[in-house]
Amino acid sequence: MGCRCVSLAWMMLVVGLASESCYGLGTFGFDIHHRLSDPVKGILGIADDFPLKGSPQYYAAMAHRDRIFRGRRLAADHHTPLTFAAGNDTYQIPAFGFLHFANVSVGTPPSWFLVALDTGSDLFWLPCNCTRCVPDLISRGKIIKLNTYDLDKSSTSNRVSCTNSTYCIQRQQCPSSGSSCRYRVDYLSNNTSSRGILVEDVLHLITDDDQTNDADTRIIFGCGQVQTGAFQDGGIPNGLFGLGMDNRSVPSILAKEGLISNSFSMCFGSRGSGRITFGDSGSPDQRKTPFNLDTSYPTYNITITQIVVEDRVADLEFHAIFDSGTSFTYINDPAYTRLGEMFSSRIKANRHSSQSPESKINFEYCYDISLNQTIEVPFVNLTMKGGDDYYVMDPIILVLSEKEGNFLCLGILKSNSVNIIGQNFMSGYKIVFDRDNMNLGWKESNCSEYVLSDTPPLNPSHAPAVSPAIAVNPVATSNPSTIPPNRSFMIKPTFSFLFVLFLLLPIF
Repeated sequence: MGCRCVSLAWMMLVVGLASESCYGLGTFGFDIHHRLSDPVKGILGIADDFPLKGSPQYYAAMAHRDRIFRGRRLAADHHTPLTFAAGNDTYQIPAFGFLHFANVSVGTPPSWFLVALDTGSDLFWLPCNCTRCVPDLISRGKIIKLNTYDLDKSSTSNRVSCTNSTYCIQRQQCPSSGSSCRYRVDYLSNNTSSRGILVEDVLHLITDDDQTNDADTRIIFGCGQVQTGAFQDGGIPNGLFGLGMDNRSVPSILAKEGLISNSFSMCFGSRGSGRITFGDSGSPDQRKTPFNLDTSYPTYNITITQIVVEDRVADLEFHAIFDSGTSFTYINDPAYTRLGEMFSSRIKANRHSSQSPESKINFEYCYDISLNQTIEVPFVNLTMKGGDDYYVMDPIILVLSEKEGNFLCLGILKSNSVNIIGQNFMSGYKIVFDRDNMNLGWKESNCSEYVLSDTPPLNPSHAPAVSPAIAVNPVATSNPSTIPPNRSFMIKPTFSFLFVLFLLLPIF
């Protein structure tokens, strides 16, 4: 197989792994009783005239109860997947790199928020009773008003106190036992953080099926009063939706409440649209690899055992985190250099010369391309632990610049710490984060088979006139087509404008 070639990107923003302290869990024990033992019969009010043990009537009654209990268990184990009240569409917004966004609705009456979907962090937070929050969004010369969450205007909101919630992990900062639990999340992006207090309120969900029934549930999230760093620059316009493994992430809360199976999927379409579904465990024919679980800070960490570029193979084993909150892919040496050199040896194009000192292009493995020139892009495969192949569908970044010319770049950046499979390497796949079975699944998809009919806002007076994702991303399509993995790339002279790729400074 080969890879998909071209993506247009405007900014790089990495908001991946968050750092927070946490507390360990204790152990506990309990006695086990049969449901027809004397203590249990007393608690359940079972009559003493239950058939004599050993009699035919006894076994008939036991079989009858087994059928009842088994039926209840099977009913409880069958979960209908859930998604956001606005539907399961996600959007890639060019101004914010490769990150995918979704419209979420919180509170009573509902307010709508445009949030980034981040598997590299845990806490869901919204701008709330702000001291320093993200300004309104400017798109195509127009100001798009974004909501901020207000504790006092939601009739279903509650503050999370320091003492009565297992979700409060920063108790040492509590001035008193009855005070609100504070949170702070520091991200790898330089000086980027969110802090405020934890609150509880209703997240509006629907079933991800033809019925689209309401499935509202109470969740814990951050009332983000202060945002710093890249958030102040508008990189995350309206909040961050943490999808990590910690017990405070929304998938964890939904699974703990028995509303979904402990799994979710994200589909990353080739043209900037996608899908998210809570409780989706994928399909039997998907490929998969196990997670490497770090109990101190669990992440979606997997093992790559081999890198293949066309006919070249490098047996290099390293760990990497699948992080939808990181635009590009970061790899340590020696894997970074080996992958770059192998790619350079197989692409039939001249290496782009070093950029000027004022250049903001941080990609190292770049190749010149001119109008009407056809370039065959080598395929890249990451062999995962267990032996399944992960073909990178879209390894290329396109740069069109008046100053430096036109060139393609392999979409990897050098890391000095953790390895991260960013969102650019997830394009063309439905990725399944299966926490029940502790593995990552993937299957090629254009995401069109997961379309839900959009539902109207729960309270139109509290929603923007136009979905903020649509307003800032007018070219997003809900039915992208699949681009064949083996293809060449050509810049045609009919382009009437130029794109310039801007990158922030490296964060590592």
